[in-house]
Amino acid sequence: MTESTSTPSPASSPALIDLAADPFTLFSEWMQEAEKTEPSDPNAMVVATSTPNGHPSARIVLLKGMDRRGFVFYTNHDSRKGNELAENPHVALLFHWKSLRRQIRIEGTVTPVTAEEADAYFASRSRISRMGAVASDQSRPLADRAIFEQRLKDVEARYEGQDLIPRPENWSGYRVTPTCFEFWQERPYRLHDRATWTRDGNHWNVTRLYP
Repeated sequence: MTESTSTPSPASSPALIDLAADPFTLFSEWMQEAEKTEPSDPNAMVVATSTPNGHPSARIVLLKGMDRRGFVFYTNHDSRKGNELAENPHVALLFHWKSLRRQIRIEGTVTPVTAEEADAYFASRSRISRMGAVASDQSRPLADRAIFEQRLKDVEARYEGQDLIPRPENWSGYRVTPTCFEFWQERPYRLHDRATWTRDGNHWNVTRLYP
């Protein structure tokens, strides 16, 4: 079967990205739609970091907060991403919603969340997740899985009968303050729609891009 070369009608294509939209508002609208269509974790995002000399790394984490100040995620500061962010605060985020055939790329810099914010989020996690954060030396070599499982049992015994499990000092969050957004909407025949919002002081410069 050969691919059709006919041009799709406007009615069969998604609406073009609204260049008059505020990027934070547009992000929230797309996230709300993804929450209705994605089978799991619509708040999953790729976090890309880099060493000062340009060696990149990327992983998927969960977005845990968003407002006009930025986008928040949590991790162990002694993890690989934590160490890289300590040396190079520039970061890139990527959201991909396959059900909607959409992507959003965000570039910016990180700052730590407050201790109060980190405490509140840590307390909201399930008990086993909090114990796991205490027991884990995230990203460090583990000679045998049994060692970690025993450490988890030790933490469980230490806090048996206690609701409060203190947040480890090296476990907290980062807020990504955006300097650039790129919204991407799939359209038929790879004639995709793309637009960028680039921060200019307190304003955003908006540009549509070729597919």
